[in-house]
Amino acid sequence: MKAAASGRAMRPTLYSWREELPATLVRLLAYLGGLAALSIAAAQFFQAHPVIDPPKPSSGWVEIEKPFPAFALSIPEAADAPLHYAIRRHTPGNGRKDILSLGEPNTVTPYLQVEIYRPGNEIAGFADAESEIIDAAGALGPAEIRQEAPLASKFGALSIVSFKATRGAPRDCLGFAHADDDPRLQISGFFCQGGDFVERSTLACALDRLSLLSAGSEPKVGALFAKAELNRKFCGEHDPIFASTPKYKLLWKALATRPDPRRIGR
Repeated sequence: MKAAASGRAMRPTLYSWREELPATLVRLLAYLGGLAALSIAAAQFFQAHPVIDPPKPSSGWVEIEKPFPAFALSIPEAADAPLHYAIRRHTPGNGRKDILSLGEPNTVTPYLQVEIYRPGNEIAGFADAESEIIDAAGALGPAEIRQEAPLASKFGALSIVSFKATRGAPRDCLGFAHADDDPRLQISGFFCQGGDFVERSTLACALDRLSLLSAGSEPKVGALFAKAELNRKFCGEHDPIFASTPKYKLLWKALATRPDPRRIGR
């Protein structure tokens, strides 16, 4: 009798669960239907209003479309070599980089790049010479980097770094950098050529021909270049060691009697 009573006591509970099952399924289906409707609405919204990725951070440097040259590089022996002059401005900091290049950057023929950097507020000071040189020569894939003895120039002692260019034609390169504090100005770059080792005197001769066209509103820059001209060796002509070796007058292995100099910046 107790077992029968227990069975009768269970029946209402089982009956209640079975009765509520359809209602639970209805609520669950309604919930899932609501989620589906929200998903469709969200998809339609984002299709009509696509998410725009935030702009990537900029270095702040922009290239001037029609640069007005402030410097020139007179190398008569390189009259047939391609030349390029670029000016980059740092928009928020107001710094300026004048970049002069002569030759083809990816061939075994000589290639010279000179950068004159007049910083604004974008930096507190120049980086070390090796970092500046390797950063500027990044497109060449510099390898086997080695610091060399300083090189005398009309601007003062140049920090020198030798390296191999691994992109494009394999070449030997000499990178250089020299910075002044007043005015704040840095001259840096590199000279590369394939086949033969780059003569240090050839690099000094090339920079001997770097001149100022216009200082603009910076008279201290004009004074710096005027002082440098007083130290000019004219590619060895005023140097007792190199004066008797005319080969140092030649860049690009051309004829010494090449007519009419070609000037970068003219």
